[in-house]
Amino acid sequence: MAKKNQEEQVQEEIKDEEEAQDFAGENPEEVTSESTEAEEVDPLADMKQQLADKDDDLLRAQAEIQNIQTRNARELANIRKYDGQKLAEAILPVVDNLERALAVDVDGDDKVAQIHKGVEITLKTLKSALTANGIEEVGQVGDDFDPQTMQGVQTVPAEDDQKADQVANVLQKGYVLQDRVIRPAMVAVTQ
Repeated sequence: MAKKNQEEQVQEEIKDEEEAQDFAGENPEEVTSESTEAEEVDPLADMKQQLADKDDDLLRAQAEIQNIQTRNARELANIRKYDGQKLAEAILPVVDNLERALAVDVDGDDKVAQIHKGVEITLKTLKSALTANGIEEVGQVGDDFDPQTMQGVQTVPAEDDQKADQVANVLQKGYVLQDRVIRPAMVAVTQ
């Protein structure tokens, strides 16, 4: 009888375990295999995500390199385009002084006339060198006033043949290099 009770107890324990498994709705072998599959899927998904992140980083790095190359090319083009600006700024006072020297009357003196001729040739050569390097004069008498390239320092009444907002007198010539103003022209403007 004791043996029978033990066997009944063992069978009841087995039934209890089966009922617990049925209650959970899972077989312990299935739980183990599913957790193993989940562990295998997670590393794969993680690796795919890491690969996608690296691809994104690579694309961003390539775009940044292309942006740097474009910026450098633009800066190099600007350097070439405005290469002579510092030299022109240094030479413009010399041009002004040579023009002032030519404004002096010769008064029939041969030596002064020869010097005057030499200064005239020097000024002509200097102006042609400036023009050859893309430096142009702005602000001529009769031009329309342009605030981008000219500085109006005074106004004068318009005469018979002049319109309003025209350059009546140039006090100091202005110069531009390509499309950049080196020095604005100082002008008197008609009203």
